[in-house]
Amino acid sequence: MKNKQGLPPEAYEEIPGDEYSPYIPKTESMSELTIKSLIYGSLFGILFGMANAYLGLVSGLTISTAIPLAVLTVAVSKLFQRITGKTSILENNITKTTGSASSSLASGIIFTIPALYMWGMKPGLLKVTLIALAGGLIGVLFMIPLRRFLIKNEHGKLPYPEGIGSAEVLVAADTGGTSAKNVFWGLGIGFIYTFLVRIVKLFKGNIWVKIPFLKKGMIGMKTQPALLGVGYILGFRISSIMVAGGLLSWIILIPGLAYYGEAVGHAIYPGTTLIANMDPQEIWTTYIRYIGAGAVATAGFITLIKSIPTMVSSFKVGLQHIKEARAGKKVDRTDDDLSLTVVLVGVGVIALIIAIIPTVFNFTNAFFMRLLAAFLAAVFAFFFVTVSARIVGLVGVTSNPTSGMVIATLIFTSLIFMGIGLKGIDAKIATITVGGLVGCAASIAGDTSQDLKAGFLIGATPKKQQIAELVGVFATAFFVALSVMILGKAHGFGSPELPAPQASMMKMIIDGLISQNIPWTLVFIGVGITLFVHFVIKIPALAFAVGVYLPVSTMVPIFIGGSIRNVIESRCGDNTELLEERREKGILFGSGLVGGDGLMGVLVGLLVILGKRPDLLSENWAGSLSILVALAFFIGLAYLLIRFTRPSEE
Repeated sequence: MKNKQGLPPEAYEEIPGDEYSPYIPKTESMSELTIKSLIYGSLFGILFGMANAYLGLVSGLTISTAIPLAVLTVAVSKLFQRITGKTSILENNITKTTGSASSSLASGIIFTIPALYMWGMKPGLLKVTLIALAGGLIGVLFMIPLRRFLIKNEHGKLPYPEGIGSAEVLVAADTGGTSAKNVFWGLGIGFIYTFLVRIVKLFKGNIWVKIPFLKKGMIGMKTQPALLGVGYILGFRISSIMVAGGLLSWIILIPGLAYYGEAVGHAIYPGTTLIANMDPQEIWTTYIRYIGAGAVATAGFITLIKSIPTMVSSFKVGLQHIKEARAGKKVDRTDDDLSLTVVLVGVGVIALIIAIIPTVFNFTNAFFMRLLAAFLAAVFAFFFVTVSARIVGLVGVTSNPTSGMVIATLIFTSLIFMGIGLKGIDAKIATITVGGLVGCAASIAGDTSQDLKAGFLIGATPKKQQIAELVGVFATAFFVALSVMILGKAHGFGSPELPAPQASMMKMIIDGLISQNIPWTLVFIGVGITLFVHFVIKIPALAFAVGVYLPVSTMVPIFIGGSIRNVIESRCGDNTELLEERREKGILFGSGLVGGDGLMGVLVGLLVILGKRPDLLSENWAGSLSILVALAFFIGLAYLLIRFTRPSEE
């Protein structure tokens, strides 16, 4: 075997995939798909899946867990090395693959399922688990024929940032480098900080201040570890664009509506009371969310249109692979995928099963309707898995516009159901269920493609990675569904403590489509905003649109996290090595904050359900100084983020 010093330079260059020589040569064999690696990966997937579910329900955002899981994988394998034996780099890759892909299941669930509860339905743990399981499996299966085209043939053209980052971590560990302490510090600090907010109530978790001389003008900030960590992970540019969208809503649109409502002097549809009698939160709920929904949907459609060539090319590649499989063409270990037969049979069986089980689509005596819904889910999943896998190759998983894909699915599915005469609550339930299946598939495809990229770089066996992805879905679907239901039962979806912003938007869109009473003027304002941002200003429209839709209090801590990263990196000057070290340390610590915050959030939900949540302090115990106390703790958290990015020799 060659002397290994790290990933070869060709890992970062645009060269034909066939010419790339991976870290582990294709002719070398070592332990890879083991019970140990699958168990570790499943446990990690459960932990970060629950954390992502909590983060998404609170903020509407989820993050990629590929890099922090790569670090945790290395740390745990070394910690238990005396008990379980030495772990190879390919085993560590399987652990990371199992955990990071399965943790992405949360996105599809949190974007859709809470809408059922908002309609007064109680789908139950079985239905939610089946949606997560079926959607996740379909997403992994549809990624199989895409791997060679997107990962191998597009090497260098699609960087897959989390894939490269996690591969670097695995290789560094194999050559004696890397440290996982920042992830563990982040987990502990995020857990304790959230404990102080949610259990002790030592300080406010959400602070708002009025803007003088601006009617209904307010700006706020959630003092939440996860959001600060997400901001650092996203970086300054994207976080700035997102907060700009939030400021547009809260210091321009809301005050503008307040002045307009005062001039008109009567209630404005869809509101039923005078705007003058509404507070800023009510104006946002009644009017701004429709503008934001129009902006997000338009940004999603722009992304889809750009991805049409990729979808066509991927379909051609799939047909080519069928011909190669029939010809019995022999492939190298590092290019060996699960067969297309597994894909076609697997998707067909899953679609048939969810059509047979009435509880999934809520049609008790209408097999044809369930079959149609399952068919629509499979078709939309195929298209959006392709879109998702392509997009994350450019911008990463955290910026993956899963919500835009779900919105597109909901619109087309609603129109189809209405066309065949299905209306009312049955149409709403079937539509949101199809959206949940597609959301899970598109979300897991994004993480799966990053994992396959890491495997391509280090020389893993694709077939074994794909098996690990499937195992991860089976192992974690129940726990992700359970965490969502625990949080919902404890706080209520759509509540201030658990706003579930994406699901609220999906519900609003379906309600409007089915009942045909959407306030289109507001929606088209959102459409116009996105078109202006995309074609005139030429900045990422989806990031801006998400900022318009979500509360500005969510965007501000994200912006602070991104700003901290910008300041840190600017101080590194031309020292590339220092820049990369501080960036990695910050991302690992930020990911830990997300995990610790999310885990504590789920535990709080469980305590609320059991009636065991202690009543220690009131968040307003400091009276008029409560805001200053909250700011002091948040500033302390920001300092820790800065401190943990410093190299050890400083």
